[in-house]
This record gives sequence, structure tokens and C-alpha cells, in this order.
Amino acid sequence: MRKKWVRLVAVPLVVASLLAGCSNAGNEKPAASGEPSAKPADKPATWIADRKIKGLIFMDSDDQTSEMNPEIVAKIKEMTGIDYEVEVMKANKAIEGLTAGIASGNLPDFIAFYLNNSGRQEMPVLLKAAREGMFTDLTPLLKDTKVYSNYLSDGFLSNDTKYGVMFRPEFNGGSYIVHMDVNREGGYTTRKYVGGPYIRKDIAEALKIDPSSINTSEQLYELAKKIKAGNFKDTTGNPVVPIGPSYWGGKEVGQMFSDLQWGDTDQWIYQGKDGKILHEAQTPVVMKKVEFMQKLLKEKLMHPEFYTIDQARAEEGALNQTWGIIGDMNNYLDFNQDLHYLPLGPFNDVEGNPYQMQVDFKSGYAAWAVPSTTKNPEEIVKFADFLASREGKLLWKYGIEGRDYTLDEKGNPLVKQEVLDLKASNAAEAKKLGFAGVGNFWGGLLGQTDKADMEDFGEMEYGDRLKKDSELGLKAIEYWKWDEKRAKATVVDAYTPKSFLNEFTTGTDLTAAFTKYKDSLVKAYYSNSAAEAQKIIDSALKQMQAAGLDDYLKLLEQKNSDEKTKIKFKPSR
Repeated sequence: MRKKWVRLVAVPLVVASLLAGCSNAGNEKPAASGEPSAKPADKPATWIADRKIKGLIFMDSDDQTSEMNPEIVAKIKEMTGIDYEVEVMKANKAIEGLTAGIASGNLPDFIAFYLNNSGRQEMPVLLKAAREGMFTDLTPLLKDTKVYSNYLSDGFLSNDTKYGVMFRPEFNGGSYIVHMDVNREGGYTTRKYVGGPYIRKDIAEALKIDPSSINTSEQLYELAKKIKAGNFKDTTGNPVVPIGPSYWGGKEVGQMFSDLQWGDTDQWIYQGKDGKILHEAQTPVVMKKVEFMQKLLKEKLMHPEFYTIDQARAEEGALNQTWGIIGDMNNYLDFNQDLHYLPLGPFNDVEGNPYQMQVDFKSGYAAWAVPSTTKNPEEIVKFADFLASREGKLLWKYGIEGRDYTLDEKGNPLVKQEVLDLKASNAAEAKKLGFAGVGNFWGGLLGQTDKADMEDFGEMEYGDRLKKDSELGLKAIEYWKWDEKRAKATVVDAYTPKSFLNEFTTGTDLTAAFTKYKDSLVKAYYSNSAAEAQKIIDSALKQMQAAGLDDYLKLLEQKNSDEKTKIKFKPSR
């Protein structure tokens, strides 16, 4: 099996070799008989087993950390008996690490990975592993849990999570992947998120521009010209770049160019007002977008590395106010809580309609699986269930009672002011305390689900009750009129356009062609002319069509005609 995997995926062997030593890493102390450990009489109700559990995380290092606070580790051991350890897999790309890790057949007790939906690039890799018996069927183990058993109840999961990720019909009730970040209530918003482009407040005021009035790409272009002509400076005295990249580095920024964006970023499949489902490359929209980007780059209104710059330099530019407009950020970034950058837009859609907020009934982010080599897998599931419980969440979200927080008369956590002060003055030092509230998210890997923070902890965000006048992200929420937009939002329970690639005959080839298109699109932006760009797009389209694009679009039409497999063509915000 391992040879088959290595033959089918081209991943540097050095990546796979990094996994050495992980095999059976969580099983140093199994019960002598191989049966689950019995609970000692003097142990707490949260006790699971006296064993080690190790997880390998296939995510970017800026999203996860393997460093754990010794007192937190000791508390986990005291409450559950578990010696818990996680390691972040180092690879150029998370998908490469995941592919190599599974191909090696050398995995610890559980693995965690990115998986927003069943259309993610990780899904084919994971399904192949599940089909070949490399993962444990978790359905019978979920039945015996307090929190995760909700996944088995009708109506708790979204259609995509239930039928596309976890309980796929092909597995006859079995489930090999556990989807995370699921809200307790459908359509419920756990974060008032204001994402997209932001403009420097002082520049907007100097130009007498209302940021909310910028709703089209042409208005953005005119604004960028005014910023350039204004000769504004950053905090170091250097000239401002009118349009800078995303705070997190080079990437597509659909929210800033949504009137030129055929569908969601990285999907590029959309149903037009005529009812036809097409790929962006089959429409005039793509060249309008390419020519617009070329214009911005040629006139030096956009940073030359907008799509390629690394995160460190992009972040530095944001902190130094080098970017007149930050291509993409959100209201929860600490550096902008005074709102010296204001939300820009929102922008119209590709058909010219004003912005309409769309909310997922329930969505997902990340997932985990238990290799079939793991001993006593029910203990992994019980540990995940503990972390998903209120008691477990208090530990990984708020830290240790007495040290990091106290409890009020209702049993809700009151964050200690000294912890908030440390986080504000020295974020790196605060993170060493080892819980999510200060930036260490080890517990969310297995426990971030059944989300209802206001109901469970009396606050939407960590520490909100103690900082009512400066609630994280609040100023942007009020400025952008989030509540007003949310009241008019539509709630959808639907699949992404790429969710059915795994059941499509040439899905693997088409997935590769879609990836090539993404690269070709950026190449077209940086080409020397519209004619050259057109050749690049045409070549990418031919490759997609050769891989079955037209038949796949017909499949999407069939799926979209069924209420159970409706497709979401616009991004949820």
C-alpha cells in the first residue's frame, strides 16, 4: 500500500522522512491486554486512561504551535490521565506534508489537517486513505460520547459536512474524518467578522472619501490614483503604496475585486443570471479582471508582489502603514483595534448587484482522523470529546482556574487583568501560558466544535467581559454596520462547486487542471500584454476541458437541481 501511495504522489522523500519516530508514538503505555484502561476509583469523572496521545498536525506553523505550557500539560494529565503532545509537520505546503505523511504509513495516534469543505484539495488524499483502510471507522466510537454524539443527530451537521466529508454514502454509515468548527445552532454567528480590504483612515479623511462608497473596481482604481497623487508617507517616511497585499501575504483577494470575480476565490465556478454554470475561463469576466490587474500593476497602483509576497513583509507593510489599502485583513487583528485602517466597501458582485451577506447554515474548518494503527482508538475519541466539553474548553480556551481566570457566580470565566495586560504588552510571552485566549490553539484541534461561546462562557470573544469598552473588533463591527447587514443576510446549506470532484471520473486530473489554472491566472496578471494573457488563459482552459471540465459542469447542474445537493456559488462572509 505504501509503495502504491509513493508511486501515485510526487512529494519529496525528505518530507516523509521527517515522520520517522512517529509510528505508534501515542502508545507507550497501553493496557497490558490491549483493552481500554480501567478507570481507577480515586480518579475524577473526566479520567480517560493512563497513556500518551500524540498528534501530528499538517497545518502551517503560523496557524498552529507544538509548544505547550508545562502546567497545562500537567493539568491535562491530572484531569484525564493523558500525556498529550502535538507536533506540527514541517513542509513547504501543508498538503504536501499530509500526502507524504499518509504515504509513509508511519503516523501517531491522530492527525489533524485543513479541511474547510469537501471541495478542499486535501479531500482526495484523505478519501484514498480511508478507502484503503488506513483510518479507523469512528462512527461506533462517536455514539458513546457526550458532545460528538450530536454529529449523529439529524439536522446537526450541514449537508456538506454530513454527506460530503463524514458520513459519505460510499462508507455505509462509517466515518473516517471528523469535521471541526461546527456551530451548535444553525445560522448562528460566533464571530462578527469584518474581512476584506481596509484603507488608512487618515488617507480617506484627507481625500474626503467615504470608504463605504467604494463599491466597484473602477471606483477602487480612481481611489488608488488619488492615493498615489497625494504623496502620502508611511511611518518610516517612505512613499505609500496605494494598494498593498493581504495582511497574510500574497494571494487572490476576491472581496476587493468581487465585481470581477466569477464565483468564490479558488472555485471560479458560478451560475450566471441566465442559469448557466460556467468556469470563469469560459466567460469574458476573466480577461476584464486580467486587464484590470495589468493596469494597476503597470501604473504602479498595486504592489508588484501583490500575489506573491511573503507574510512577514506583507505584515511589516501593514504595521508600518506602507499600504494605503491593505488588500485583505479583518477586525480581530490587534494592531488595528484603534481603527486607523477602515473597512473598504463592501463591493458589488460580478453581475453588478449590491453586496448581500450570505451565511452558512453551518460550516467547517479543519478536521482530524485516527490511523488504523492506533491502539485503543476509543480513548482518542474520548479525549476529543473531553476537549469539546465545557470543562475541556475552559482549559484550552481560558487556561487554569486561579492562575489565568476566576469564575463568577454563574460559573463563567472572568479573565485576569494581568493576563490581558501581558497579552497587550508582550504577546509572545503571553502565548507561553499555553491556551487559545493568548494565542496557543492546541485544544482546538480536537475540541473546537459544538461552538456557542456566549451561551457557554458569557462572552463572544476571550476577555470581552473585562474590556467592554474595547471589545476586540467592536469598532470595525459598528463602523461597517455588521448587525444591520446580518439582519438581511441569507442562510444557505449548500456544497461548494468543487465538492463533487471526488466522485467524478476524471476528478484527479481536473483537480490538477484547476490548480494549474490558479497559477496561470497569476501568470496572466504579470504577462506583458492582454494578448499574451489571453493565450495563457486559453491554454489553461484547454487543459481543464481535456480533463473533463464540460462534463463536470453538467454534473453540477444535476446536483444543483436536487435540494439535498444544492450548490453555493457565492462566498459566505
